[in-house]
Amino acid sequence: MQQDFIYLDYNATTPVDERVMQEMLPYFTTHFGNAASKTHALGWQAEAAVDKARKQIASFINCEEGELVFTSGSTESCNLAIKGVFEKYKIKGNHIITVATEHRAVLDTCAALEKQGVVVTYLSVSPEGLIDLDELKNCINDKTILVCVMLANNETGVIQPIEQIAEIVHAYNSILFCDATQAAGKMMIDVNELGVDLLCLSAHKFYGPKGIGALYVRRKNPRVVLQAQIDGGGHEHGLRSGTLNVPAIVGFGKACEIAQSEIWDNNTKLSALRAKIEHQLLDIEGVRINGSTRYRLYNTANICFSGIKADALISKINHKLCVAAGSACTSALAQPSHVLSAMGLSEADCYSSIRFSLGKYNTEQEIETTISLIKEMVEKHFTV
Repeated sequence: MQQDFIYLDYNATTPVDERVMQEMLPYFTTHFGNAASKTHALGWQAEAAVDKARKQIASFINCEEGELVFTSGSTESCNLAIKGVFEKYKIKGNHIITVATEHRAVLDTCAALEKQGVVVTYLSVSPEGLIDLDELKNCINDKTILVCVMLANNETGVIQPIEQIAEIVHAYNSILFCDATQAAGKMMIDVNELGVDLLCLSAHKFYGPKGIGALYVRRKNPRVVLQAQIDGGGHEHGLRSGTLNVPAIVGFGKACEIAQSEIWDNNTKLSALRAKIEHQLLDIEGVRINGSTRYRLYNTANICFSGIKADALISKINHKLCVAAGSACTSALAQPSHVLSAMGLSEADCYSSIRFSLGKYNTEQEIETTISLIKEMVEKHFTV
């Protein structure tokens, strides 16, 4: 990709793969039919395109095609999963468990339900960002209707032990919802191996278009039933009414197909590039990696430049380098990262941390330039 800057914020969003764009283009113009139009060829054509994409996405996470509900993205999927479970299962109980480091789409949805009388337990994490399975065992009970744990954290890349969590959750006949937004395209996802009952994806995190996502809803062992949050037409098995965004769905499917075939090559390449960044920047005094270095996405490095404010450092380099001081969804907030705070970092160290998230278009030359630029700025502006 030719550009005037180096983009290292792939966890925020990704550029659309050219192959994805080419697949989508006809559905904006010549193939513009509504997939719900059952009486003519343009509608059938659109429906066939949606069916093909549904197959591609189902293959991507190893589920049945009928277990997928298209949404506008993971935030909507989180709302549908959490609120949908509460409204259907509140006769059983009013207890939900989640983790202090979850994305705001989960935490804010749980907070909204607390106003309706839901009791929410927020699990703590270790300095590595991992939950304590014993804490989960001690918190879960017969009134627990839902447990929400993300697969990989968007700020640190830390991967939670979902398979073990699933065993604990299912022992209490509770439902497990997994936010896999950040993990998709970076690691293989099999909903049956993970043992999850609900799982969300968003296409723009792995070179697909923005504004399209999906919620996986398990149909058997156990069968999960949700209360719809959007009414009007009965689309998507009655769970998400609204005209389907055919071009975006087509792009979503193609992005899944590409990711599935290229994931191991990307893994190898980006592991080496991230290692280069970390090894070189750790030479700077006071620099350390936040979170587990063993259980982590291969593309993500959250680095603390102790004693240096991240926004001050970023301001010196943002004309050449795109990085983040936290999640894109909370970058407008003046508070320290809730993820890093939950891991035990001081407020000062939270404000001194930068997330580097790499993608398949990054080159070794870009990484070398990044290292040189940061070292130069630290030495020039922040060394006494």
